[in-house]
Amino acid sequence: MTQYIIKRLLTSVLVLVFISVIVFAGVRVIPGDVCAIIAGDRVEPAQCAAIERELGLDEPAPRQYLTWMGGIMQGDFGRSLTQRTDVLNDIGRRVPPTVQLTLMSTGFALALALPIGVYSAARQDRFADYFLRILTIGWLSIPNFWLGAMLIVLLSSWFNYIPPLGYVNIWDDPLRNLEQLYLPAFALGLALSASIARITRSSMLEVLRQDYVRTARAKGLHEWSVVGTHALRNALIPVITLFALQFGVLFGGTVIIETIFNVPGLGRLLLTAVLSKDYPTVQGLVLLFAVVLVTINLIVDISYAWLDPRIRYS
Repeated sequence: MTQYIIKRLLTSVLVLVFISVIVFAGVRVIPGDVCAIIAGDRVEPAQCAAIERELGLDEPAPRQYLTWMGGIMQGDFGRSLTQRTDVLNDIGRRVPPTVQLTLMSTGFALALALPIGVYSAARQDRFADYFLRILTIGWLSIPNFWLGAMLIVLLSSWFNYIPPLGYVNIWDDPLRNLEQLYLPAFALGLALSASIARITRSSMLEVLRQDYVRTARAKGLHEWSVVGTHALRNALIPVITLFALQFGVLFGGTVIIETIFNVPGLGRLLLTAVLSKDYPTVQGLVLLFAVVLVTINLIVDISYAWLDPRIRYS
């Protein structure tokens, strides 16, 4: 196990280096002129040269990359080109809303999906199974940004209720914080719950056909004891894989929902940075998202051995 973890850590470092090169090169092909964004459209060539020299943009690209990576290794993500603020501090202020939104949406998805998937598998080819499968397909086809917009429109039209937009720290005002985030969390988590419910059903059906499940039934155990104790744990492996990957995707994919509900999270920061061609901010955010995804994948792989004793790493 130790050797496996070390190999995965080394592989993860290589993946992160590769991603850093891709994002460093990619942000520089975004249309737009940094000088024009900072100083206006009528900026003089001499003034533009001074701006590029101040920001280090006049140096060769390889040297800019090495300078940036050297700063990253020391915990320095650079300074925003447009706001002239510390990128790491900007990201740190935006992390709590996005993390809370992601946790709430994934928690809602799990709470809804696992019972649906297990019950649907236990009632295979019955009315409840068909109904729940159709329902989850419908949830899966609804875009989260459309659902978020419709929630605001319908609630305001039918009930004269407009959810409070923005973000208040949960430690300052817990009730208002939850009131601000429960709708975007629902919009994000609904499609995820459909995916998890469907993979839970498929995995449960496969496990329920195993010999040890038939043995447990032959011993006279209650059906829900067989399903909940003997089958569910082994059926969770593909579920955890999907959940973990989707958690990482949600963490880095809340741009539209955060914009609709005016949540000042990482998604809105990334959108603003891309539109203003703020290289250091975009690079820092993408690298952060990559670290989160790589870390989640490593944790998931290690968790397999705990969930299924048949799995061993050498």
